[in-house]
Amino acid sequence: MRPDDLALLRVPGVPTVSPDGRMAVVAVSRLDLDADTDRSRLWAVPTDGSAPARPLTPGPRDTAPAFSPDGRWLAYLGAEPGEPPQVHLLPTAGGAPRRLTGAPLGAGGPVWSPDSRRLAYTARAPEPGRSGTAPEAPSGAEAPRLITTLKYRLDGVGFLAGRPSSVFVLDLPPDGEDDGAPPPEPRRVTAGAGEDADVAWSPDGAELAFTSARHPRADRDLVRDVYAVPAAGGTPRRLTDGRSDCALPAYDPSGAWIYLTARPDLGPDGLDVVARSATLCRVPAAGGTVETVLDPEDTDRGDDTPGTVLAGGAAHLGVQRRGAVELLRVPLDGGPVETLVDGPFTVRGFAVGGEVVVATVAHDRSAGELIAITPGRRRLITGFGRALGATGRLRRMAERTATAPDGAPVHGWVTVPDGPGPHPVLLSIHGGPYRQCGWSLSEDTQVLVSAGYAVVQCNPRGSSGYGQAHGRAIRGAWGEHDAADVLAFLDAALEDPALDADRVGVMGASYGGYLTTLLTARTTRFAAAVSERALTDPVSFAGSSDIGWYFVDQHLGTDPARLAAQSPLAAAGQITTPTLVVHAEEDWRCPVEQGLRFYVALKRRGVPSELLLFPGEGHGLARSGRPRHRLARLQHLLRWWDRWLPASADAGPGLDELPGEVVDGEPLPMDDDGRGPLTVRATRLG
Repeated sequence: MRPDDLALLRVPGVPTVSPDGRMAVVAVSRLDLDADTDRSRLWAVPTDGSAPARPLTPGPRDTAPAFSPDGRWLAYLGAEPGEPPQVHLLPTAGGAPRRLTGAPLGAGGPVWSPDSRRLAYTARAPEPGRSGTAPEAPSGAEAPRLITTLKYRLDGVGFLAGRPSSVFVLDLPPDGEDDGAPPPEPRRVTAGAGEDADVAWSPDGAELAFTSARHPRADRDLVRDVYAVPAAGGTPRRLTDGRSDCALPAYDPSGAWIYLTARPDLGPDGLDVVARSATLCRVPAAGGTVETVLDPEDTDRGDDTPGTVLAGGAAHLGVQRRGAVELLRVPLDGGPVETLVDGPFTVRGFAVGGEVVVATVAHDRSAGELIAITPGRRRLITGFGRALGATGRLRRMAERTATAPDGAPVHGWVTVPDGPGPHPVLLSIHGGPYRQCGWSLSEDTQVLVSAGYAVVQCNPRGSSGYGQAHGRAIRGAWGEHDAADVLAFLDAALEDPALDADRVGVMGASYGGYLTTLLTARTTRFAAAVSERALTDPVSFAGSSDIGWYFVDQHLGTDPARLAAQSPLAAAGQITTPTLVVHAEEDWRCPVEQGLRFYVALKRRGVPSELLLFPGEGHGLARSGRPRHRLARLQHLLRWWDRWLPASADAGPGLDELPGEVVDGEPLPMDDDGRGPLTVRATRLG
């Protein structure tokens, strides 16, 4: 994959399925490098595979589709260039879409009421005179912000005071109304500073459940509760026990229970979140204690997997396992759990309609395709990745397990270029730390492998997907078991003669950037390093990061000596490895001062180093940054590695001439009889 192949990426989101199960609709995003913008539009996909996917809306930025329960309408978010997303309504029988909202800072994804006559969503309601309101103060001329809380800003969102997230309800326009008439005004049904999210309707449509932090210690812990509020507005009542981090509530059909994702019981101070898995739980709809439905030890939903869908008497949810994200079906009556999708795949989203489950599934050479799962069968129904696959520039990962010095297994992958090698090697460390790398398309990996580098990745202790004990093994001891694990996996990978053990670099972002810098302070084995958006100084991080007020204490501890032992900046005087420091100027998760101070520490000592800054970007630069910034980042990575760790002459041609056999245009190949590398077990949906 070349950097400009970013323009060929097609990334499908979370689908919706019509009530009869015949049609799926999904938003597919792409990068417009020429216009330097993200584009997305909705695609309609017959679930029986009888016809190819077809574009349903023109964009330019259409997302979050949702079929109404009666199947007459499709609600979605649409945004014009430079404008925030608003709720739109499209009749499924044909006709033009209609915009229903004008939220100053944009609306969240629409959620249908059971009677298909109302929509609920969350949106930020800024106070007058702030950015996004009319009249709006000129840039830089807003009134000063008086901060009195610990939770006062959020990476990718901004300052929270004066712009709380609330729940809104919108009535549909009456049938037959002239499209030129103004739509009904939304009703704000919650208020306050609780950062309301994750709205869901009760089966009778009388009330809404949502998550919020409204308890007295909300500014000093990480507890989020489920609340209920009348759909017409009123005083919210708390349903959960004030001890858990709750998200994504959904009523069961009887209305007696609410199923949710939760990290149960965060301890007496409400901060015990290190390597705490978020799993399927439930609470009585009348209120009570959060009960776990699945064991959190091996059913971590993670932060990036889709939410719970209740259908056919079961809860459907994604869980992280050993670098994959599996799709589970959990019967509400307590029957045996079914695994609908497992194997070397990552489930990105799913929906249920009729007797059909439609899932967005990715793997190491695919950003995602839709599959339809029916009793006893599954079918690939899209080919969004054909253009990128047809370049022949995507390579498979090889899975392997190594052994750490203390005998612990270390699971990971190696991706190798074409040709005999030996190839220069890049050790790539993922962020988190309680996250995982694995079976999904990595743009970085594919670009680097196409340039002639073998890429080595693993999930050391501290990662998710291997149980909570595996994640907690580094608590208060960053740079110990995790560092030993990645080096052990690297050494095992280097036993392959196709890899050049004498030419090795190291790179990582966020926590991966942290561990990268720490390793270069301990060894000179690496020819060069790239540290991106990293935590480099725990002391200043505690006061500058949006999560710093609790993160350092919980993950690294409070003892000054132990903090110094875990601090890359404190060890910067021992680093001689040439280092590229990459940072985003508006990163509030790992603030830019972390990168600036580290760069200056290296530069003052004469260590070959460069600082690459991206204006206007936050912590999600590599995933959600401006298209030209994402392109430039990859180009700079190649430039840096070509300078300090050039691919050998026989490792492959240059960036302008990349060979490789053409991969299958359908990234989830299946046999005619339904057997194939995608493992699906679907016995019933009702």
